[in-house]
Amino acid sequence: MNTPRLLLPLAAALALAGCTQETQNEIRRGIQNWTGTNGVLEVYAGDKVVKRFVKIDKVSTAYGTDDGRPRAYRYGYGILDENLDGVASEGEKRVYFEISDYSTPYLFYESPR
Repeated sequence: MNTPRLLLPLAAALALAGCTQETQNEIRRGIQNWTGTNGVLEVYAGDKVVKRFVKIDKVSTAYGTDDGRPRAYRYGYGILDENLDGVASEGEKRVYFEISDYSTPYLFYESPR
């Protein structure tokens, strides 16, 4: 039996268990930022989806250049789902987007597909 191979995952699990919930969340987000997600961002007008972006790796918070403080918007890159079918269809392009904290409601989630 290879004891070091068994001890490494156990040590990692114990180290993670000793972290606060916020630290665990930061570690998970860091791993997701590195590995990427298959995110979907939907923008709503009332109860209707009016824009959808698919295949988003992450949505980031903007920070000020001079003061380093967080800005009131998020940004990212994704494929604009022009026909709102939930998949990246042929001809739909990858675009940059920004979402204001003061804009219409939006929802970001990991795609089940």
